[in-house]
Amino acid sequence: MAANTVPTTEAERDARAVNDDGHPVGPGEIAIGVVIGRTSEFFDFFVYAIASVLVFPKLVFPYLGALEGTLWSFAIFALAFVARPAGTAIFTLVDQAYGRGAKLTIALFLLGGSTAAIAFLPGHASIGIGSALLLALFRMGQGVALGGSWDGLASLLALNAPKEKRGWYAMIPQLGAPFGLIVASLLFAFLISALPAEDFLAWGWRYPFFVAFAINVVALFARLRIVVTPEYTELFKSQTLQPEPVLSTIRNEWRIIVLGAFAPLASFAMFHMVTVYPLSYVFLFTEESPARFLLIEAAAAALGVFAILASGKLADSYGRRNVLAGTAVAIAAFSGFAPQLLDAGGAGEVAFMFGGFILLGLAFGQSSGALSSFFPLKHRYTGSALTADLAWLFGAGFAPMVALWLSANYGLLAAGGYLLSGALATLIALWFNRELGKQQ
Repeated sequence: MAANTVPTTEAERDARAVNDDGHPVGPGEIAIGVVIGRTSEFFDFFVYAIASVLVFPKLVFPYLGALEGTLWSFAIFALAFVARPAGTAIFTLVDQAYGRGAKLTIALFLLGGSTAAIAFLPGHASIGIGSALLLALFRMGQGVALGGSWDGLASLLALNAPKEKRGWYAMIPQLGAPFGLIVASLLFAFLISALPAEDFLAWGWRYPFFVAFAINVVALFARLRIVVTPEYTELFKSQTLQPEPVLSTIRNEWRIIVLGAFAPLASFAMFHMVTVYPLSYVFLFTEESPARFLLIEAAAAALGVFAILASGKLADSYGRRNVLAGTAVAIAAFSGFAPQLLDAGGAGEVAFMFGGFILLGLAFGQSSGALSSFFPLKHRYTGSALTADLAWLFGAGFAPMVALWLSANYGLLAAGGYLLSGALATLIALWFNRELGKQQ
C-alpha cells in the first residue's frame, strides 16, 4: 500500500462510520485530543518514575544499598527511551499497512498492558533476578508503545494554527506533562500517607498502575474520536502528513533530525532535574517525607502550567527560537547554584522546585518540534516522531541516573554541571539552526 493511501481496512471503515457526525475538525478539537493523549502518556511516565524511586529499589534490588538500588532502577527506567525509536520504526509499518487508527489502538493497548503488567510484578524475594528482568521487559514494552503512540496531532495542530499564534498552539501538547505529574504525585502522596509503609510496599504502590491502564483506555477513545474521522484524514492528506519509511526519512533529513533532537536538550535535561531526580535525592539524602515532597512537586507543576501558557505568548511576541535560546541561558545560570538548594531544608526545596518549574515551563512549552517546520511536508510526520524520540533519549533518558550518580559522588554542583551541558547543547543547536535557516 502506498504511504499516502487512506487505509480501508474493515475495522478502520467501521470506526470512521461510527465517528462521522458530519462536523469539521477544527484546531480546538485537535488541541483537546492532544492534551488528553499527552496527559495519559505523562501520567504513565510519572507513575513509573515515582515507583523507580520509592518502590523498585526495595522490591527488585533489596540486596543492594539504597543508592545502588536506585541507580539500577534508573538504568531500567532509561530502557523505555532506548526502545522508543524502535517503536516508531515498527509502528510506522503498521500505520502504512493498516492505518493510523489501528496503529494507535495497538500502541496504546501495548502501553496500557505493559503498565498494568508492572502492577503484578513479583519482587526479588519471590523470583530472584527474574524480577529485574521482567521489569526491564515491561519497561521496554512501554518504550516501544510510546514510539507507536505518535499520532501526528501535534504536527497537524501546528500546521492549522493561525500564523500569529503558532507559539501558543505549539505549547498546547506540552501541558500534558504537568497535568500528568500533578495527578501521579497526588495519588502517590495519598497512598503513602494513608497506608503503613509495609502495606504500601507490598500492594499499595500497584494501584496507580491500574489507574494508568484505565486512563489509557479513556485517552484511546478520545484520540480515536478525532483520528478516524474523515475530516481528520482529509486534513492529513491535504498536508501530505503521511508516514514515510524511517530509513528514507533519516537518509534525506538526518541533519534536521539531529538538530531537532539537540535544540530542546536544555528543557529535556531540566525536565528530569526538577521531576524525577530531586525526589530521589531528597528521599536518599534528606529527612524530608516523600509524601510532603510529592505535594511540593504537585504545587510546582501547577505553577509550571502557567509558565507553559506564558511561553506561548512570549513565543508569538519574540519568536520560538529566541524563547528557546533565552531559557537555555537562564537554565545555564540556574545550574550554577540551584541544585544546592535541595540540601538547604524545606525552604530550599520549595525554592528549587518552584524556580525550576517556572524555567521548565517557559523552555518546555516551546521545545516540541522546534525545527519541525524545516522538514519537507513529505517527511514531517515521520521526521517529527524520530526527532521527539531522539530528543527524549539524549536529553532525558539517562538524566536521573547520571545526575544522581554525580551528586552522590561529586556533590550537587556536579549535577548542576550536567544540566549546564544540556543548556550549552541547546545553544549550539540553535546556532546551527540559524545557519540551516539561511539555506532554506
